[in-house]
Formats: sequence, C-alpha cells, structure tokens
Amino acid sequence: MKTLTDQLSQYADYHRDPRNILTHFFGVPMIQLAVVILLSRPAWDIAALGGVPVSPAVIAAMLACSYYLLLDLRYGLAMAAVLAAMLAVAAPLAQQATSVWLVWGLGLFMVGWVIQFIGHYYEGRKPAFMDDIVGLLIGPLFVMAEMGFGLGLRREVQQAIEARSGPVRQRQAQAN
Repeated sequence: MKTLTDQLSQYADYHRDPRNILTHFFGVPMIQLAVVILLSRPAWDIAALGGVPVSPAVIAAMLACSYYLLLDLRYGLAMAAVLAAMLAVAAPLAQQATSVWLVWGLGLFMVGWVIQFIGHYYEGRKPAFMDDIVGLLIGPLFVMAEMGFGLGLRREVQQAIEARSGPVRQRQAQAN
C-alpha cells in the first residue's frame, strides 16, 4: 500500500499551480458533497444498529474513512469529521422529492467539475484521476492537507511532498 506521502505527492504532481489548487478548495468539496447526496438514496433503517439509517453513502464514507485512517490517523479523523458533516447535510436532502434530491446532487456535481476543469486549464495538465482512479479518493485528502499547510500545520508532510513534487509555483517564484 502506498504511504500518505506517496499518495499526496502523486496527486500534487498534477497540482502545482496555485490557481488550480484554489479551484480545488471549491470544486472538490462540491463534488464530494454531490456524491454523498446522490448516494444517500436509498436508506434503510437497520434494527441491529438501533434504527440508524444506512445508505450507500454511509457505506462509501466508512470505506473511505478506513482508507484515510490507514494512511494517517490525524488526516483520517479530519476526513471522518468532514464526511460525517456531509452525511448530515445529505440525508435530509435525499428524503426530499426526487427533483430536489437530483437538483442538489447533480447540480453540485456539474458545477464542481466545471470549477475543476477551469483549474486544470490553468495547470495545463489533465486531472490526476485520468491516470489513476484512486485520485478521486485522494482529491479530498489533498484539499484537507493543503488547507492545513496554509494554516501552518503538518509542515513535515508539506516538505516531503515538495521534495518529491516540487513547490507550488507561486512559492517557487517567491523563493527566487
């Protein structure tokens, strides 16, 4: 299994332009929330779980969180919190009329991808998932990591990524 640094560095190779990274702060969460909304139907109340509704979104979130936790405990917990919040937003939307559920799910999905492709236009490179489908799972983690780097967190991870992928172009320009 690839390490956290392996996964984030591979993803970072496709994301060195600060404008592309900025678009990911908006596009990736929109796409992620859209997928959670769309996968929140159907939902089943499982008596053995105390009547807690279980949907494909819950199962997918649990699998994703398991992978994130294997990569890194702190990032895994942060991603679990984000996914829990998204599940809390998505579940009531999925209970609405089909048109409301689809407008939110498909609308966020399409707008998120438009934003992503604008960012990759600036990057001059295709999205990472086109070469490795795991990039779809790493994208949200990359956004979380970049947000943390902007706050001065996990400098050791940032340095390891930049040692492999190079600095974000803006940072490189400032260093010269």
